[in-house]
Amino acid sequence: MSTRERAGLTGPAGQETTIDVDRSDPVYREWLKEAVRKVQADANRSADTHLLRFPLPERWGIDLYLKDESTHPTGSLKHRLARSLFLYGLCNGWIRPGKPVIEASSGSTAVSEAYFASLIGVPFIAVMPRTTSPEKIRLIEFHGGRCHFVDDPRKMYEESAALAAATGGHYMDQFTYAERATDWRGNNNIAESIYQQLRLERYPEPAWIVATAGTGGTSATIARYVRYMMYDTRLCVPDPENSCFFEGWTTGDPDAASDCGSRIEGIGRPRMEPSFVPGAIDRMMKVPDAASVAAVRALERAIGRKAGASTGTGLWSALKIVAEMVAEGRTGSVVTLICDPGDRYLDKYYSDAWLAEQGLDISPYSAAIDEFLAGGVRPDRPARD
Repeated sequence: MSTRERAGLTGPAGQETTIDVDRSDPVYREWLKEAVRKVQADANRSADTHLLRFPLPERWGIDLYLKDESTHPTGSLKHRLARSLFLYGLCNGWIRPGKPVIEASSGSTAVSEAYFASLIGVPFIAVMPRTTSPEKIRLIEFHGGRCHFVDDPRKMYEESAALAAATGGHYMDQFTYAERATDWRGNNNIAESIYQQLRLERYPEPAWIVATAGTGGTSATIARYVRYMMYDTRLCVPDPENSCFFEGWTTGDPDAASDCGSRIEGIGRPRMEPSFVPGAIDRMMKVPDAASVAAVRALERAIGRKAGASTGTGLWSALKIVAEMVAEGRTGSVVTLICDPGDRYLDKYYSDAWLAEQGLDISPYSAAIDEFLAGGVRPDRPARD
């Protein structure tokens, strides 16, 4: 951009001249205003997601809620994140007309980002593991995105950065920016929404909120909001097998790592992500993958809704907390999330053949859930796990 000379205030003759470089671009700013308007209009059109009740015996005096994030336009919790990331990238001047947005994603974030990229008219490329579910791939392409596959999930980050450099595009980098792109003080974030929807319930301030972690952005937003509003609610973050978050949190090791990717799509990571904020978390659980699948199938039996297995990871942990409250004679409410719909995983978590192939036996966990919900006595399996 060349320097533009301006008339007006000048220095004394013979003295050094003020150097004035003006890079403002009226055409770009008009494009930017329209892009931001479109993204914000999506939020106005998308009324808040529902808070569903999971049926528990009335005599317990405990309410278990599920914040149904699967009803977003792109079908998952990641719709909120993608909207925030796009606004963050646009307002920082990182997303430019005609230049691709690139993301490292196992699926749901990429689906949502493909939607927003299409909304504002820029190309989108998702860098993802080759094992990502076919339905998620179909949805990314449905929204106009392109999929770029890697065999090693640990290579997604550097491959995304390389693609951005090669194309002149913007690497969105959800794993770095998720915790800072959302305004955790309010502005209709997920935490504010939960408390607003609970305000007329018998226990409007939940004892626990249970939120799984992929980037860590959702757990950070909830934890910060709870502290900012001076609530007594505690935050529990369950972690699946083949994820390093639990180890890194319990040991305080920022370099904790896992050698393979999580079977529970959308959560768990092979490295400690920058958006994962350990100090904001009150409690973590390491949940067996078989328990996650058993819980998500129990959810379908209870409310007639299929959800992804990350929902099951959270529900198993929420039920464990409910069991503790029952055993201790405490009343109150617990909130967890429906992260995305189960129709994306019919060939995985709802397939007995896939479970057998993975060597997962969900029957002990299913029996433990059924026994607990029927009898109200804390079963052995949740007590151990």
